[in-house]
Formats: sequence, structure tokens, C-alpha cells
Amino acid sequence: LAQGGPDSSTYLGGTVGQSQAKDFCTDVTGAGVTCDDKYTTWGILVGYQWNRHFGLEIGYRDLGEAAANGPGVTVIAESHVFELVAMGILPVGDRFSVYGKFGAYLAESDVVTNTLGGVASDHDSNIDLTYGVGVQFELTKQFGVRAEWQRYQDIGPSSMDVDAISLGLIWRFR
Repeated sequence: LAQGGPDSSTYLGGTVGQSQAKDFCTDVTGAGVTCDDKYTTWGILVGYQWNRHFGLEIGYRDLGEAAANGPGVTVIAESHVFELVAMGILPVGDRFSVYGKFGAYLAESDVVTNTLGGVASDHDSNIDLTYGVGVQFELTKQFGVRAEWQRYQDIGPSSMDVDAISLGLIWRFR
């Protein structure tokens, strides 16, 4: 990469939050049926910011699992993603910024269905789009905190959208 200006930096980060598998519980109804489409999510990332307005991140996120249980049946869907996103950043003062993300992900998903008749599993890998928005506050020149929302479109064999809301820490190499 070309040498950046005074606002350029490489950084490492980590996030933790909650994911929701949209529409996972939509068709799950009936007496004695429970469904949980929310789970703890966590991720790690490496980024490079060319200037105050543009950056690029590569990361890994564990989206957790969604589970549905009913009389004689349990369905569990679990996913994790590797992602590459471009970032557009709008500084608001010296320490605060708003950003948008847009890029692609590679997902690995497993769905396990356990019934009285046995266990069936389905594994899927897919590549699709991800996008999101967030805010970041620079505590010091090296450390920042962020809050963000991000969507992963059409994950897994059932092509469900997964939303992740997370808080994160960023450490810059300066």
C-alpha cells in the first residue's frame, strides 16, 4: 500500500453484541413451540484508514445460532462469516465520526434438524453482500470505541438475513 498522510493508520479491533436471524422464527408456530432467533455475536478485524474519509476492513464474525424447539423436533442454525468491507467516514469534530460499510462476506453455515426419526444436517457456504452504519469515538490517538449495526444478506441454506448490533474497541498502530 502507498504511504498514507497524517490521518492514515492500521488498526486492530474486536466487537461483541447481539445477532438476529431475520425470519428464522416466522414459520415456527404451534402449541409447545419455542424459537430464539437472537444470539451473542463477536468479531475481530484488521483495518487500514487511508485518510479521515476512507478505509478498508477485513474481519471474522461469529454470528452464533438460532434455535427452534417443538414437540419431537429441534432445529439449530449456526453461522460465521469472513468479510471485506470498504468504509466511508464522516468526521464530526476531532474525535467523533459516523461511518458506513459496504462489502462482501463468505459465510459458513450449518443447520441441524433433530427429530424422533433421526438427525439431518445441512452445510452451506455462500458469498453475498454486507452493509452497515456506525459511530466511533476516539478516546486517545490509539484507542477508539464504536457502536454499529450491520446486515448480512441471504446467509445459509434458508437464505436468511442476519443483523448484528455490536460495540467494539479499536487499537491504532501510531
